[in-house]
Amino acid sequence: MEGASEEKPASVSNLVTVFENSRSLGAAPRAHGLESEHHRLECRPPSPAEPGEEPDMGEALGSGPRTVSRRYLSSLKNKLSSGAWRKSCQPETSPGPGMQEPEEKRIVQELLETEKAYVARLHLLDQVFFQELLKEARSGKAFPEDVVRLIFSNISSIYQFHSQFFLPELQRRLDDWSATPRIGDVIQKLAPFLKMYSEYVKNFERAAELLATWTDKSAPFQEVITRIQSSEASGSLTLQHHMLEPVQRIPRYELLLKEYVQKLPAQAPDRADAQKALDMIFSAAQHSNAAITEMERLQDLWEVYQRLGLEDDIVDPSNALLREGPVLKISFRRSDPMERYLFLFNNMLLYCVPRVIQVGAQFQVRTRIDVAGMKVREVTNAEFPHSFLVSGKQRTLELQARSQEEMISWMQACQAAIHQIEKRNETFKAAAQGPEGDTQERELQSEELGLRAPQWIRDKMVTMCMRCQEPFNALTRRRHHCRACGYVVCARCSDYRAELKYDGNRPNRVCFDCYTFLTGNVLPEDKEDKKRGILVKASMAGSEQSLMCSFLQLVGDKWGKAGPRGWCVIPQDDPLVLYVYAAPQDMRAHTSIPLLGYQVTSGPQADPRVFQLQQSGQLYTFKAETEELRGRWVKAMERAASGGVPQGPNNGDLSD
Repeated sequence: MEGASEEKPASVSNLVTVFENSRSLGAAPRAHGLESEHHRLECRPPSPAEPGEEPDMGEALGSGPRTVSRRYLSSLKNKLSSGAWRKSCQPETSPGPGMQEPEEKRIVQELLETEKAYVARLHLLDQVFFQELLKEARSGKAFPEDVVRLIFSNISSIYQFHSQFFLPELQRRLDDWSATPRIGDVIQKLAPFLKMYSEYVKNFERAAELLATWTDKSAPFQEVITRIQSSEASGSLTLQHHMLEPVQRIPRYELLLKEYVQKLPAQAPDRADAQKALDMIFSAAQHSNAAITEMERLQDLWEVYQRLGLEDDIVDPSNALLREGPVLKISFRRSDPMERYLFLFNNMLLYCVPRVIQVGAQFQVRTRIDVAGMKVREVTNAEFPHSFLVSGKQRTLELQARSQEEMISWMQACQAAIHQIEKRNETFKAAAQGPEGDTQERELQSEELGLRAPQWIRDKMVTMCMRCQEPFNALTRRRHHCRACGYVVCARCSDYRAELKYDGNRPNRVCFDCYTFLTGNVLPEDKEDKKRGILVKASMAGSEQSLMCSFLQLVGDKWGKAGPRGWCVIPQDDPLVLYVYAAPQDMRAHTSIPLLGYQVTSGPQADPRVFQLQQSGQLYTFKAETEELRGRWVKAMERAASGGVPQGPNNGDLSD
């Protein structure tokens, strides 16, 4: 008993070493002796389907793996949180009279037994399915190794953690229960590593799609999976069923630990530690749920983009769909309104026409209206009731809803989107601290254009035209300043003249936006503004508009022509994405990196200012100017990679 308590637990550094080693290409499969525990006391949450009904996971088990629907994942997430499945998971036998054990110990025993069965399932996934498919990919070349690694994501790290650390720690603590009746401290020590599940859950739907695709596409791939699925260790379950286990596991920990805390006596020595451990498990569960939610959002967004024909200037993973639906367009030339369809995003309204032949895209985008500057109001029209007017920079539309309630709903959705844009723009227009300590006004109020001289944006603060976003060069595209707004623009975008009151009404060079506003003239179509692309996002150089921003050295060939120095920003209104600009005032980033699920690690070099972002073969290397700045960037990126979003302005200023 005493010797067991003196056994030195594995350190955090050992954990990290194991995780890194488990990702290496040459990691040999490790034998594991837990196959015999594969079916012991494994309590499983009920399917979201009704009793007697198959869950929405494809066809019968014998028909092979199929993709798991998002509806199933969403329902699964809700049912796991309800706790109802725990009622059928109580121990089947109870000790006889005089042998009654404390309730809290019974729950720890249940946790240990289910952990053994879970580790056996992880062993099957990592050491059998994963390794056998890798072996076949290397020898037969019938399918690429990268596909296998994408399907199984970071399952090797999860397996090593549970088999070498979590399960042994639980076993030792239960063996020594009479001397040390507590598990809160054990779970506290290991719970932070459960956040690695976010990467697995986030990748799950893509993995299921790859699994279905290559099962149909490659006979050797299908043969390996079928052979393992028919073995006794697989328990007549498909690979996809086994892959669901990690998605379900953390909510099980949460429910078991919650019951454990409830059963503890009020003065139990483990109560405080157990409650803290429960909070940490809850945090890990939130990461998994956030990954599922993000996965569902991106899938919904992708389906909308497919319906729109995947136009390059529309597809943007940071967009949010607020509302969609049919409306009638009131025409000035026709007496009867026309059927149209609207998609309202957080930054734009798409005015679409249904395609007659819906092969591929279902809608054709006729007009894109930016929410910035858009206005909406009700129109009193006896001939067309329930009509409203949408006025934007690009076009004004008079639309008719099918009912008063629908009209109000559309107007409220548009007003909410406009309010969010205006709220963000108020921050942009406020005086912000520049990267060199000077205070400058970013943009004049539109009502003030031409009335007073603007503060010019310095040439070195931009590398591209602030209107068309084309890069400057010394010969064919030189820098010019708009005398009305102070933007740095190219010759083509500033080939206009307008009278400015602050300059005695003399004609001055202005950009086309200011020319349109000041003169009221409509530009020719060949000189209109280009549509915004996925990387068109102001760099928000000031600290008030970003969670973190500074210059970083861009190390390695990954960056191509972008190196060696970039202005890096994690904006407040998009806190899970890193934007890399050539200069602080650029209107378009040359790279954007969605940080969710990335690992932030130290670089391979000896320089302590180097750090890396790594995920599924993607590797980005950065170098900060100081170790202190590196620490702040690592903290900000780790928070974004784990899905953490600041709840208010008092979360600490990370900007440089």
